[in-house]
Amino acid sequence: MRVLVVEDERVLADAIATGLRREAMAVDVAYDGGGALERTSYIDYDVIVLDRDLPVVHGDEVCRRLVEQRSASRILMLTASGDVDDKVEGLGLGADDYLAKPFVFIELVARVRALGRRSAPALPPVLERAGIRLDPGKRLVERDGREITLTKKEFAVLEELLRAEGAVVSQEDLLDKAWDENIDPFTNVVRVTMMTLRKKLGDPQVIETVPGVGYKL
Repeated sequence: MRVLVVEDERVLADAIATGLRREAMAVDVAYDGGGALERTSYIDYDVIVLDRDLPVVHGDEVCRRLVEQRSASRILMLTASGDVDDKVEGLGLGADDYLAKPFVFIELVARVRALGRRSAPALPPVLERAGIRLDPGKRLVERDGREITLTKKEFAVLEELLRAEGAVVSQEDLLDKAWDENIDPFTNVVRVTMMTLRKKLGDPQVIETVPGVGYKL
């Protein structure tokens, strides 16, 4: 899942980003509304965590522009006010969800995951294919009943392959969904991650390489 965190309080923004990355999400950060609009112009995010009171371009205006552009990104609006009127106003701007500060981080994660499921065609909360069972909420992977321990990136790659339901996923799509904008597009990190993932999943191999195209499960 690709997430953009837009928050002008840098310590809070970086803390949210770090926490979401620990949940196997690819996270970029913008510290003002202008930076948010710039990133969304060339990156398709599943979820945008958007602070309402932003410098340069106000969060309300960022939300309006994304809605006008018919962006597929789901917007979780953050605000220092939890008043009902403010929530109604925020949702009226086009936000998909609303969370008041201070918040409990596990609730933020749950809301981001819920919005991420809505940004794509509906899929079951637990993904299963070829004897592999992946539970994103519990961060649990099993193959034929055997629990498998994966790194965050291995988990994210496997989740994207399962979500594709047998379709080919390109290296570029895996980089986009499992890593962030700081990754070198010419790196061999996808190939290396795929090698270790295949090894951990064991035989018979279920991840197929489609030469010149990508991978499928």
